[in-house]
Amino acid sequence: MFILIPDKIAKNAYMINYDRLYDEGFRGIIFDIDNTLVGHDAPADGEAKALADRLKSKGFSICIVSNNEEPRVKLFAGALDLPYVYKAGKPLTKGYVEAMRIMGTQKENTLSIGDQVFTDVAGSRRAGVYTIMTRRLYFKEPPHIHLKRIFEAPFRLISMIICR
Repeated sequence: MFILIPDKIAKNAYMINYDRLYDEGFRGIIFDIDNTLVGHDAPADGEAKALADRLKSKGFSICIVSNNEEPRVKLFAGALDLPYVYKAGKPLTKGYVEAMRIMGTQKENTLSIGDQVFTDVAGSRRAGVYTIMTRRLYFKEPPHIHLKRIFEAPFRLISMIICR
């Protein structure tokens, strides 16, 4: 069960104290895209660009890891000038391992940020990286993701209790 519980919960990716995480020794950040940085299928916006620029200037390496097809991920990551892994197969670990190779980080100094329990949380926990689960940014999502949200609900509730 603990594989479905993140290390930390945040309202969204934009409200995380990245200075503290840097001071704690983290150097690599793996981001999900949809409903973590922008709405589902939305392009990179000014807020996402500003966050990526701020984190890079702080000294973080960043990689986008997504289960989406390459055209979606390439366009988004390109707008932020970030490397990416597409069709990552989350919750499998291969996308996270590839991202750490790209960033030159190890699991001990890498963290992952995403909004879904069964993909983002489970995948990053299985890969051994520090895991921050965010709330979804928007409720507009494909039907299959809405269905997953129903099954995620108990784990989100437990996470909110454990990760205070």
